[in-house]
Amino acid sequence: MLTLRQLFLAHNAQTTDFPLMLEFERAEGIYLYSPEGKAYMDLISGIGVSNIGHCHPAVVKAIKDQAEKYMHLMVYGEYIQTPQVKLAERLAGLLPSSLNSVYLVNSGAEAVEGALKLAKRFTGRSNIIACKNSYHGSSHGALSVMGNEEFKQAYRPLLPGVSFMRFNVMEDLDLINRDTACVIMETIQGEAGIRVPDVAYMQAMRKRCDEMGTLLILDEIQAAMGRTGKLFAFEHYHITPDILLLAKALGGGMPIGAFISSAEIMSVFKHNPILGHITTFGGHPVSCAAALAGLEALLAEDLISGVEDKSNLFKSLLVHPAIKEVRGKGLMLAMELADFNLNKKVIDRCIEHGVITDWFLHCDNSMRIAPPLIISLGEIRQACEIIIEALDYYSTSN
Repeated sequence: MLTLRQLFLAHNAQTTDFPLMLEFERAEGIYLYSPEGKAYMDLISGIGVSNIGHCHPAVVKAIKDQAEKYMHLMVYGEYIQTPQVKLAERLAGLLPSSLNSVYLVNSGAEAVEGALKLAKRFTGRSNIIACKNSYHGSSHGALSVMGNEEFKQAYRPLLPGVSFMRFNVMEDLDLINRDTACVIMETIQGEAGIRVPDVAYMQAMRKRCDEMGTLLILDEIQAAMGRTGKLFAFEHYHITPDILLLAKALGGGMPIGAFISSAEIMSVFKHNPILGHITTFGGHPVSCAAALAGLEALLAEDLISGVEDKSNLFKSLLVHPAIKEVRGKGLMLAMELADFNLNKKVIDRCIEHGVITDWFLHCDNSMRIAPPLIISLGEIRQACEIIIEALDYYSTSN
């Protein structure tokens, strides 16, 4: 009989020749557990998903309760479904008044696709500006606005009319003109290795978009839901996007995404043609119930207030001659090393010693540090000890 490992390699589509091949039986809090019972500290939250930890009891209960009532009923937007309505109402209540219309989808990439369509439809323009080294997903539209040619060149032709500006560079704002439908950018760049923009730059971006009649789309698929020390990362910059993108941690572990705008902007999907954006499973009732329970837990447990202290502890402990920089905001951090070779060795040794971390798609010499927000100060110290030990090991062995 084939092992699960062999079946995985035989029948699950692979995206690299070197998958991690870790097998887990269960997950709870910040830990993943192997079939043998070995605990692994999840220092990447499943890539920005598990902000409130794995299998939060409130989320699990909401999933069970909703699954017993109903699951899929109809394509999105036709039936009044309590989980969808309550989630949309709660999100709108936490956001600026102009972000009052929520379109629920299945993932971050879907949210990007919907937002790009919405911007083009509302403005009547077709040109889009994105940022170099950006990441917005892997579907064709999302890939078109990815700012790394290496990952997209094999799939051309992609969307026409897309150009790129440098992130956090003031003079490039002049590229935005009256032919620009939208600027799509991450509020804090993730796969570029956690790049935090200046307040002045973000405010100038907002001003330039207003002057040109261009919609500003902020992708907070990684950065929202408390990750940076605010519920939404744009709150650090005292601006409001025209369209906000959410996913990942929004679902509390379940698949869901959203693009959020004003009722005025969103209304263009209702005519010429009607059903301007369609999703079958978007806003799935079980995912919506999980998302609402997770959001309420995040707020009720006041997890966001502790993010800054935890971030500062990581920065104070991650000090080593091999570390070039620790940068980021809140618990969205990158630890930069000399090159990918060292980074990969350190990552592998950390995993061997029970701490799961990773590198970044567009910045492979930096280690991702983005644990669930529930991580304790003691667990941070333990994780950092393991990282420093790995750095010491390779510093002395080379």
